[in-house]
Amino acid sequence: MFKEATQYLATLDDDWAGLIEAVGPCRLKPHPEREPYAALVRAVTFQQLHGRAAEAILNRLLELGNGHIPEPDELLALDFDSLRACGFSARKIETLRGVAGAVQSGQVPTRRQAKRLDDEALIQRLISLKGIGRWTVEMLLIFTLERRDILPVDDLGVRDGYRRLKRLETPLTPARLRQVGSAWSPYRSVATWYLWQVPKAA
Repeated sequence: MFKEATQYLATLDDDWAGLIEAVGPCRLKPHPEREPYAALVRAVTFQQLHGRAAEAILNRLLELGNGHIPEPDELLALDFDSLRACGFSARKIETLRGVAGAVQSGQVPTRRQAKRLDDEALIQRLISLKGIGRWTVEMLLIFTLERRDILPVDDLGVRDGYRRLKRLETPLTPARLRQVGSAWSPYRSVATWYLWQVPKAA
């Protein structure tokens, strides 16, 4: 899929061709073995944090789960102070507990169930959870369910990457980026990955 997508994106215009030549092959690394619950916990951990800080928090959570993300019942059994000591804010603790509870109620699907849902159906199902926005579900779609045509237009890295790629003074609005990005279909997930690389390429 990546080779096909890269070849397609390189034909869009000279800017895309130059970016792909500079960055090289797509190295997007999905983790299809993860359950949606685990993917959501990871995505919540990384919300609005730099990578290293989020990794440190995640590692402390993994220690509480003996090397794995605590199962929903295990996470719900952890007291507030234990999660706070990992580095989670009170808001994120509430979100994590909500996600764990939604697994038990069936609102958060298993991997097998999620594979049968289309992108928008899964987004609408999960964004009703407190603290889970569209971006978080889009990361699940890209990195866990390997959906190939996802464009997270609210992602600041994507918007700034396109601004740099096209040498614009300001980033496009999410609505305008969605319009422009329709030309990248059906490979918008790979386009997203390349836009994340633009600052490094520059």
